[in-house]
Amino acid sequence: MKEIRMEFFLKTSPSVLFSRISTPSGMAEWFADNVKVEGKIFTFIWGTTEQQAEILMMVPNVLISFRWLDMDPGYEFGFNIIQDELTGDVALIVTDNIDDEDAEDTRNLWTSQVAKLKHMIGS
Repeated sequence: MKEIRMEFFLKTSPSVLFSRISTPSGMAEWFADNVKVEGKIFTFIWGTTEQQAEILMMVPNVLISFRWLDMDPGYEFGFNIIQDELTGDVALIVTDNIDDEDAEDTRNLWTSQVAKLKHMIGS
């Protein structure tokens, strides 16, 4: 297993971005077809496929991390929002723990998904 880390710059505020990475309605705009939440468990739905993840940590407007419930411990993904104090630029840092052979596909998937996110927020 290895961790990948990708950085994307978005023209938005941390609070707007956080609502898109931490709420069912926000994540359904770009990450999955539909998202349901019950307590700390998010159910992500893509067509007829469902996958559940538990929130491990959440700091409003800063970060949220998840652990896939149907995978071995360590398979986690998360989002960290960083705003440059001088320029005000906002970056979304995506981290994902994956199998070594999935690195290129995973990077392509995140790039595609974040492109949808950028489009949804007009960035």
